[in-house]
Amino acid sequence: MATRARETGDRGEAAAVDYLRRNGFLICARNWRCGRYEIDIVASRRGVTHFVEVKTRAAGALVSPEGAMTRAKAAALRRAAEAYLAMTRTAGEVEFDLVAVDIFPDGTQEVRYVANAVEIGW
Repeated sequence: MATRARETGDRGEAAAVDYLRRNGFLICARNWRCGRYEIDIVASRRGVTHFVEVKTRAAGALVSPEGAMTRAKAAALRRAAEAYLAMTRTAGEVEFDLVAVDIFPDGTQEVRYVANAVEIGW
């Protein structure tokens, strides 16, 4: 049985994928894993590979989805991206983005795309 948090996260990821596709992104991978590394969404658009972190919260939560993107999470995303690039032999420009999703009590959602949410720093 899925937990409520898992269901919320799954809804947020589905909303993020829908948003990205509607905005011209090709989804290359979802929930990519390699050992302890994990990337929510790998997408591409106009020759750029986008590593996308999805943060979903119930509307009005104490911490916004954007606020949940910590330095530690950013560092983990960079390490996961390095592993992905090495394993898939993907080359070229990369970007680290955030899709923030608020889910309201009536079931509606608000999706916000934050480009370059994490500095590359490698």
